[in-house]
Amino acid sequence: VLTAEEAGILSITPSAVTRISEIKASKDTEDIFFRMGVKAGGCSGFSYTMNMVGTEDITGDDTVVQYDGFSCVIDPQSLLYLFGMTLDFSDELIGGGFKFSNPNAKDTCGCGSSFGV
Repeated sequence: VLTAEEAGILSITPSAVTRISEIKASKDTEDIFFRMGVKAGGCSGFSYTMNMVGTEDITGDDTVVQYDGFSCVIDPQSLLYLFGMTLDFSDELIGGGFKFSNPNAKDTCGCGSSFGV
């Protein structure tokens, strides 16, 4: 398990850390991890995935990064696309939610949750 500073893979803003910690706290177990990844699809070719997973969903190839209050799990294929990205969260009524700022994205979609490389 790496610290966020050691890993340098994904920056998560304080507002996103707070929201992820709230989601984690709402689950029935402490033994839960925040998984972030990329899958083919979406308007621009790839889309971001985020979900909470248990230890049974973590493989030896996954990278685990410790943030304040939770651990983030990233699969090896997604590392290439997420490296250097910043994840933010806004609770604004219009346009709120998680925001992705990815320097690897050559194209983005208006929805903000898909990108192309």
